[in-house]
Amino acid sequence: MKTIFGPINSRRFGSSLGIDLSPALKQCNFDCLYCELAPSATTDEQKNIVEVSTIISELKEHLNNHIDVITITANGEPTLYPYLDELIDELNKIKNGTQTLILTNSSTLVDEKVFNSLLKLDQVKLSLDAVSESVFKRIDRPHTNIDIEKIVQKVIEFSNVYKGKLFIEILFVHGLNDTKEEIEKLNSVLLKLHVERVDLGTIDRPPAYPVSGLSYKELHDASLLFESSLPIHIASRVHAEPNNTGYTDEEILNTLDKRPLTAEDINLLFDEESKKRLEILIKESKITKKRVGNLEFFILHENEKRKRIK
Repeated sequence: MKTIFGPINSRRFGSSLGIDLSPALKQCNFDCLYCELAPSATTDEQKNIVEVSTIISELKEHLNNHIDVITITANGEPTLYPYLDELIDELNKIKNGTQTLILTNSSTLVDEKVFNSLLKLDQVKLSLDAVSESVFKRIDRPHTNIDIEKIVQKVIEFSNVYKGKLFIEILFVHGLNDTKEEIEKLNSVLLKLHVERVDLGTIDRPPAYPVSGLSYKELHDASLLFESSLPIHIASRVHAEPNNTGYTDEEILNTLDKRPLTAEDINLLFDEESKKRLEILIKESKITKKRVGNLEFFILHENEKRKRIK
């Protein structure tokens, strides 16, 4: 399985070349209701592991001056990767002017080694969907013995010592963490942080469980409940700039396996020849479409079957 995917024109981070630290299967200490991957049992360690040398070798083949960020992610939680510190050191040797970024659910900040490893990155995006234990457990469905109070304290500590760009993401699920009470609790924590931006999002990809997101108006209304001094941003697709990159069949399949894309995403990312290849892959039933709300996503056909089985 390839560990490198993209580049993807990220709504928030620019041209992003992704590193998937768990390309073969989902390995996560959360089983979030809204996850775009199929439901699975939680774990506190990775058992299927890719070597650092393999990742760096693949990355060198794709890294160029047009990439804004190298994004560390995973089919699951990337900080469970046992060689994360070594990987970050190797990335810093070859990145040149490209920024390094990790997308993490924040839970492993309680591990001192992970905490210190993330300090070496240029950008860190921490998810914080809820701060009350009951709501946290309902939405993020964490592995045993994960304590949200300890996570919150480490997020606060990290924000006070980290020198790079720190982002917080809150993903709202209708009827769960969008209440006035939970937003007030989130607001109280956010006011203790030093962050570049707080991204408010909602479900816009096929979720693992039958839950729904907020409308744009509901998301906007929720944003108004936060302190005006906070750098709140409503995550949106509308400001993405065209990339128009050429993709081979394999790259199209690999990219859609990592991240479902809308027609709007395709138009921004793919050049005309790549769009033709996409149409052929659809006719060959390798790619299918799935509607979520007002958005239609292109996903791998085998992923759709896996979700139905689950």
